[in-house]
Amino acid sequence: MKLLTRMARSFVAGETAEEALKQVHKLRDKGIMVTLDILGESVTDRAQADKAVRDYLDLLDTLKKNKSDSHISLKLTQMGLDIDDEYCYRNMVKIAARAAAARRFVRIDMEGSALTQRTLDIFTRLRKKYDNVGIVVQAYLHRTEKDVADILKAKGTIRLCKGAYKEPAEVAIKKMKDIRESFIKLAKTLFAAKSYAAIATHDSKLIDWTKRYVEENNIPREAFEFQMLYGLRNKTQQKLAADGWRVRAYVPFGTHWIPYFSRRLRERKENVFVVMKNMFR
Repeated sequence: MKLLTRMARSFVAGETAEEALKQVHKLRDKGIMVTLDILGESVTDRAQADKAVRDYLDLLDTLKKNKSDSHISLKLTQMGLDIDDEYCYRNMVKIAARAAAARRFVRIDMEGSALTQRTLDIFTRLRKKYDNVGIVVQAYLHRTEKDVADILKAKGTIRLCKGAYKEPAEVAIKKMKDIRESFIKLAKTLFAAKSYAAIATHDSKLIDWTKRYVEENNIPREAFEFQMLYGLRNKTQQKLAADGWRVRAYVPFGTHWIPYFSRRLRERKENVFVVMKNMFR
């Protein structure tokens, strides 16, 4: 277990907020913004969900005390979505309200496709009361084009990513070429709507396309940001920031890191090499 924990440190910024904030300061010194995520998902016990809520409220208080401008990200199953939708919504109201008071932004992560509609339903309810709440969409899902249109009608802000969950062909696009095409089409929609977009990708082709597209179409760099995961494409993140692009790192921390770590290893074979490289550094 100690070896696995050491391997996970490639993608996880520690087990406590104090450890994570040390990494936040290092990233900020390099011009990279941050969204913090307390790892946890698929909670089926109310006591665990209640603790997750308290942990996020404490994190928001810590960020305010430290005058950090970091955002927070979270999963609804961590907040009790697998227990009861209304219970999850009430938990999210607590977090959104505290974040609003602290002038912090809350990003709701998207999980597997079985939860997509319920996640969007809760986001839509929250968005009616709180303008500091955003959502994630996954370009590989067949339904996402319609979801983006609905979110934009509600004036919601979107993090656009490819998608990281194993899904059947009737639900999700399978070929990488087609996923990229979907990503680009959706990104164009976000830019056309002049909605502040989070372009979340480590794909060099998509990063290069985004840079070319915004320059060719006179889209201000302040109108969007690149987002990448902590521990991945570090030099790319730093280069983008140094070149004047807005970059935000998704920085997870906590003790419930195994599902997150497993997804990172499944996503790309290169991630395994990142782990091995860090092991022998």
